[in-house]
Amino acid sequence: MTKIKVCIYARVSSSSAMNRQNTDRQVVDLTTYAAANNYMVDNIFTEHLSGAVPNKNKIVLNECIDYCFAKNIDILLISELSRLGRKVEDILSNIRLCKDNKLNIYFQKENLSIFQGDSRDNPYLNIMIAVLGACAEIERDNTQYRLNSGRKLYIEQGGKLGRKKGSNKSREQKQQQYSEVIDMLRTAHKLQAHNVTMPVHFTIRGIAKACKIGVSTVQRIKKEFVKISK
Repeated sequence: MTKIKVCIYARVSSSSAMNRQNTDRQVVDLTTYAAANNYMVDNIFTEHLSGAVPNKNKIVLNECIDYCFAKNIDILLISELSRLGRKVEDILSNIRLCKDNKLNIYFQKENLSIFQGDSRDNPYLNIMIAVLGACAEIERDNTQYRLNSGRKLYIEQGGKLGRKKGSNKSREQKQQQYSEVIDMLRTAHKLQAHNVTMPVHFTIRGIAKACKIGVSTVQRIKKEFVKISK
């Protein structure tokens, strides 16, 4: 029996001092879900970009969707609705695009799919997307308000944003600067631990290309931040 082919898309906002996130948990959870359902994971796409960015500017998301169409992927696995977009119109636009191309999407948190098990359209999809998308947009606006308020108070109390010129980078500063590299390296290690075939995107050269840095830099970051158990 031919296995159902799936791809995984994981996204978090770019890491910063106030917002440290990575895609590890999303990838592991979705990989586990795929294994439990006897799905074959064909490829994994990760992106570090704010949800406020329009979907047309989400390069990896667009590459992922195009890849799914070209490779006749059955299902695109995403951890939750907000990973596809923050604005309702962006979410609905991608849903319509995938629906027209017969690509099913499964949102793990909401346990929601474009198509039901019998390949029929989910009759409640648009209503649920509108409600959940609106909630996600409100959450984003509230988060941005709190961040701006915190920065303003910090500055009013004499704090200064940014790094001092000429100072050596601390481990924490390097961790912030290379957060995407570290996340991808850790994800690659976890995939190896789960005996998942390593996508080209997660090799040393693939990470260097995706992050636009040298291979030697990726190797140095791996040695310093990713501890490989023996």
